[in-house]
Amino acid sequence: MTHALQTRSTDRFPVTYPVVFGGAPFVGEGTLTDLSASGCAIACDRTVLSGSYVRLNVLMPDQSPSLAIELGKIRWVKGYVFGVEFIRLPIRAHQQLDQVIWTRFLRSLGHFALS
Repeated sequence: MTHALQTRSTDRFPVTYPVVFGGAPFVGEGTLTDLSASGCAIACDRTVLSGSYVRLNVLMPDQSPSLAIELGKIRWVKGYVFGVEFIRLPIRAHQQLDQVIWTRFLRSLGHFALS
């Protein structure tokens, strides 16, 4: 059996952030398990359909406003974990996401410097 090799244009960082997601006709809660500038993975207790569109509200640590993703597309589903590609973010959310990714990136560099 052969597997297609998928390449990502942006690095993903492991996280554990609460998230509320919704689309027609469902609403759910889960946990972001990884995050990048272009998408995320979410673990939850329900099944979702690949190809569905969703809206996300992520509760960010140390930040008062939640990260609001106006439109995302579910690109893959594996049991109760699914991947979302970010399609539309408000400017504030885009800036907030950039800051979170930059901070995670700097932390990862610090980790390598200590190793």
